Amino acid sequence: MVYGITGNPTKQKLWTPVAKVVDWFRENDHDFWIHEPIAAGLLERDLVSPKVGREHSVTDIAQAGDLVLSFGGDGTLLRTAHLTGPNDTPLLGVNIGRLGFLADIEVDQLYEALEAIVAGNYTVEERMVLEARVNADHFDTEWAVNEFVVDRSGAAGLIKIEVAVDGTPLNTYWADGLIMATPTGSTAYSLSTGGPIITPGVDAVILTPIAPHTLTVRPIVLPADSTITCRVHEDEQPYVFAADGRSTLFDEHELTFTVERAHHTVNLVKLPGQHFFHTLRSKLMWGVRRSDEASE
Repeated sequence: MVYGITGNPTKQKLWTPVAKVVDWFRENDHDFWIHEPIAAGLLERDLVSPKVGREHSVTDIAQAGDLVLSFGGDGTLLRTAHLTGPNDTPLLGVNIGRLGFLADIEVDQLYEALEAIVAGNYTVEERMVLEARVNADHFDTEWAVNEFVVDRSGAAGLIKIEVAVDGTPLNTYWADGLIMATPTGSTAYSLSTGGPIITPGVDAVILTPIAPHTLTVRPIVLPADSTITCRVHEDEQPYVFAADGRSTLFDEHELTFTVERAHHTVNLVKLPGQHFFHTLRSKLMWGVRRSDEASE
């Protein structure tokens, strides 16, 4: 197996763990490539030799290996997924961020995880992806692992979004925006605006309004094979359409955004003993009481 290494070069905690994993790969005779920005940072800090930095550097991480290690947080893992593209490359997220829902391997667990992977003792979990098309000349087809968001561009006032599902009108939202999330994205932006948590194995899409004007408007869970069309009625202010946090500004009126399930998945490496419920308990502190914390 050939391994790829990438990460978030803005995080100071990145460099030492990456340098150590490079040494581990070399000592154990594993083939590996380092994404060029990370290789350059290692060389700049004298954490690898010039020979290693040059010979193992690669500009296209999508072609770098059979499995890619992503050092950072959840945002870094999402960026890695978009870098590797729709080619089914398994991704292992190593958390050096804050929460780590997707990047759920901590640094002190890394070598145990690598030994399990070398032994073939792991599974690959397919995560649903959404795809969006817009009837605008300057917008190509986009895809998202977490969510698409139609949002105000910072101006005061509400945005009007008319939504239909499989051709049948659902609602006209007056709100700050609308989130269309996958089960993976159910623990991200959608959760912070009141959306439900969906386990990764459920095929579903969540529509979560952001601060809706009508109190009876609530999130709704739709079948994964639904075709969602959103027509934005905005006469004065530009607005934003974001895919996994990457935003495009629109000032055209009456545009239609069509969101469907994509044909590919994003594949996450899972190790024995890992379970989504464990992540909920450890990251969201489910089941922990103040008395438990005080007694520790």
